[in-house]
Order: sequence, then structure tokens, then C-alpha cells
Amino acid sequence: MTTTTATPRLDDQQLGEMLDLISGADSVELKLTIPEVSQRSVIRALRLDPLDAQIRQVFFFDTPKLHLDRKGLVVRARRIQGKGNDSVVKLRPVVPQELPKPLRESPDFGVEVDAMPGAFVCSGTMKRKLPSDAVARAVDGKSRQRKLFSRPQRELFAANAPGGVTLDDLAVLGPVFVLKLPFTREELGRRLVAELWLYPDGSRILELSTKCRPGEAFQVAAEARAFLAKQGVDLGGDQQTKTKTALRFFARELAKQDRDGSA
Repeated sequence: MTTTTATPRLDDQQLGEMLDLISGADSVELKLTIPEVSQRSVIRALRLDPLDAQIRQVFFFDTPKLHLDRKGLVVRARRIQGKGNDSVVKLRPVVPQELPKPLRESPDFGVEVDAMPGAFVCSGTMKRKLPSDAVARAVDGKSRQRKLFSRPQRELFAANAPGGVTLDDLAVLGPVFVLKLPFTREELGRRLVAELWLYPDGSRILELSTKCRPGEAFQVAAEARAFLAKQGVDLGGDQQTKTKTALRFFARELAKQDRDGSA
């Protein structure tokens, strides 16, 4: 059984801030990343079969020095097995009540609070569905990167990107291969999702998550915590962020290529 350590907790001020954000959000996603040393035991305990997982290929777009990331702007595109492609322009952190009304009312824009042990962030995301060959064509240079994004996405990008940076200027950071496996367990009575992110250097992040309505976030968190603890899942491990890990990895790779090319 996995060793359990103390779970990081929010202080009273942080808890109040999170409550304010949740009150203006459309949804809440509760997340937990599992330390690599415990991943195999957790997969066994939860009876997860990797052959049931959906394969995804995730690409990020940023400058080589991650200027978008510093501005809280995430630009991403995905190839999804059996489901076509999609693209995302995301802002974080955001305060729901401070977002422009036209943006907040867009059917393609959503506000979500991501919460993990000891931390939380509120994001605003503009999504677009794409044909099954769109992302491959863009990353292979057969079409312009800007074509992956709708007009509202391009406007959101232009309003928040560093001056002079366009979508076609951005470097392709990726791909990361992802295995996504939704599953339910009778003891919990709701759907969980396991995502295994496989990075090119052999490192990996296993994340467990579940989404819920803002009004039920604390109840769902308590129930999920009790369920996972009963399975022997360590709730106190250091938490990792999938996106930042990917951005930093590929930015280092680009810098290395530049150094090798100029040597």
C-alpha cells in the first residue's frame, strides 16, 4: 500500500479567495498528481487498464523564451484518437467577475477553477473543434498556425499576447503523448479521469481528476479524497502541473538546439 503523507492545505485567506472564484466559475476540476514512485501501485489499486485509454497528442505554442507563459497565456492544440482535433486559447489566472461581458457570454468560452492539494487557479478558456488533419498540417508547416484558431480565439490572443507576437510567430512545443482513461467505481459513484503524460525524456505525470458543478465542489472533494485514501493513494505528494512541465521541457530543447547550431 502507498505510504500516506500530510496533505498540503490552504490557509483561511486562500480558502476565501478560492470560494470567491468558485462562485463565479462555470465548473470546478479537482486534480491530484501521483509521484512517479507510486504510479504503478496506484494504477493497480484503481484497476486501470491502459489498453482502454484514448491516445492524445498535445502541442503547445509559445516563444522560445516562453513569453506567453509569463503573461498567463496558454495556446494549445490536440490530436485526439477517434475524436478529431481541437485548439485552446487559455488565460490564467482570471477573476470571473472582472472578465468582459461579451467574452463571458460567448458559448465557446468557459471559466473553471482547477484545485489540487494546497493550490488552485481560475482559468478562462476559449475552445474550437477542428478537422482530424488540421493540427498535423499546421505543425508540419503545410498550413499556417493561425488557421487552427477561430476569430474569437485570435482576438483573445491578440488582446493578451506580448506586443508584436502573432500566432504564426510561435514555436511548436511538442508533442507530448497522453493516455486518457475515464473510469467509474461503484464505491465513489462518479466519474474520475486518469491522464498519463509521457514526456520525451522518459519522465511522466499521472493525474487523477474529476469535474463538478461549483456548488458541489467541497462535497465532491471530500468524497473523492476518502475514496482515494481507501485505495491507498498518497494525497500528500508534491503536485506537478502538466502544461508548465511540457513548456519548460521543450523550451530547454529549443535552447539546446540553438546552442548546438551556433557552436
